[in-house]
Amino acid sequence: MPARIAIIQAHPDPAGGHLCHTLAEAYAEGAREAGHELRRIDVAQLDFPLLRSQKDWLEGEVPASLRPAQEVIHWAEHLVFFFPLWLGDMPALLKGFLEQIARRGFAFEPVPGNPLGKKLLTGRSARVVVTMGMPALVYRWIFRAHSLRSLERNILGFVGIAPIHETLVGGVDGLGTDGVGRWLDEMGEMGLRGD
Repeated sequence: MPARIAIIQAHPDPAGGHLCHTLAEAYAEGAREAGHELRRIDVAQLDFPLLRSQKDWLEGEVPASLRPAQEVIHWAEHLVFFFPLWLGDMPALLKGFLEQIARRGFAFEPVPGNPLGKKLLTGRSARVVVTMGMPALVYRWIFRAHSLRSLERNILGFVGIAPIHETLVGGVDGLGTDGVGRWLDEMGEMGLRGD
C-alpha cells in the first residue's frame, strides 16, 4: 500500500553532491517506483534563525520559512532523515531546524501533571540514515551511537514518532564505487518498501 513519505535531506552543504544526497535520491527512486507519494525538505536550502532563549522557544513564532516544512511533516506517514555524522553528532543545522519546528502545539502539548506531555506526531514512523568516516561498528559499539540515540529518544520519540529504524553507512572514504553501489541498491530497496 503506498505511503506518504517525507525525505528530509539534512546535509548542511547547500551545494549538494554528497553521498547523503546520492543515497536520498536512490531511496526516492525506489519509493517512486513503488507508487509512494514523496515530498522533500532540504534543510540546507532553508533560511531560519537559531533559537537563543527559552522564551523564544515557548512564546515565539515558528519562522515563516519553516511552516512549509511543518506542513510536510504533518502530511507524512514516514520520515526519512539523511545526514552526515559531524563531531560525533548531527550537524548543527539539523539540530537548529528540529529545535525550531518541534514546538508545542505542533509536535507536543504540555499536560499538567504529566512531564512527558501529549505527543502530537504519533502515527508516523521514521528511518534515520547517517553517513560517517569511522566504521559503523565503532560508532555503534565503542561510542554507543550516543547522538543517534539522543535523536531517537529525546526528539523523535518524545513527539510520538515510532517505530524508528536506523541505517549507519560507515567508512565512507573507503567505500569505492562497488561499496557505494551496494548502498544505493539497499536504499532503493528501502524506498520500494517505504521503510
